Amino acid sequence: MIALLLPAAFLLAFVFVGPLLHYGWLSGHADSVLTGLLPVPNQGANWWRLASDERFWQDAAQTLRFAGVSVGAELILALGIALLLDQRWRGRGAVRAMVLIPWALPTTVMALGWRWIFNTPYGPLNQGAALMGFPDLNILANPAITWMATVVGDVWKTTPFAALILLAGLQTIPDDLYEALRLEGANSRTCFLRITLPLLRPYIALALLFRLAQAFGVFDLIQVMTGGGPASSTESLALYAYLNAMRFLDFGYSATVMLGSFLLLLLLCGGSWWLLTRLQRWRWGA
Repeated sequence: MIALLLPAAFLLAFVFVGPLLHYGWLSGHADSVLTGLLPVPNQGANWWRLASDERFWQDAAQTLRFAGVSVGAELILALGIALLLDQRWRGRGAVRAMVLIPWALPTTVMALGWRWIFNTPYGPLNQGAALMGFPDLNILANPAITWMATVVGDVWKTTPFAALILLAGLQTIPDDLYEALRLEGANSRTCFLRITLPLLRPYIALALLFRLAQAFGVFDLIQVMTGGGPASSTESLALYAYLNAMRFLDFGYSATVMLGSFLLLLLLCGGSWWLLTRLQRWRWGA
């Protein structure tokens, strides 16, 4: 059995561990136009710079806020959609296929669509507000609310992915369990709390961890919708690393930012896993 897993392990090491090691090497070097694009060892200066970089920590907070709000909203919506699609009704198959359309769309195309929707003054939201006598919304120009627009775009696109995972979990729950509990006089709420939620927890955990990792590394959605603006209020860690590498040609510090982001993601996923294991012991009331 182990021999059969070795090819996959080598492939994983090549595509995942290899780049991490290369980033680690780059983070220990100054690699920018100041050095003629030649890697020069800097005795850990990049890491000291990262620790005192206010923009990095600001972007970390913004990325964490984006990931927390979007993933939380997605899981709630996905659970409702999965429960609906798990029922037997006419046209269910066609609706299941239609639900996956947002997930199938390229993120760049979807982000351009949402950028047009929130556009001032030509977007449909702003046009509708003008018809009702409201002033321009300026959604993508207000640092206080622009991040909410990016959350809306992310939730719209990725909720179907989480719903698909939860629907697969619902399909594994035997109907006999519900019938046995209903024979004892249980209502739908009791069945949901005593059967559906406990048996669905592993799938909720899977969807949560997958989406946390994806949302924490968000790049294309932010780049297309806002470019990190206004005033860097929606800039993510991935976008900050990109700007350091491609705009400032500081590849060493860009690699350090990516490694710092990876460490923060490990802490986030580890904390989420610890919380989920504690919730496994929680007994939901009826």
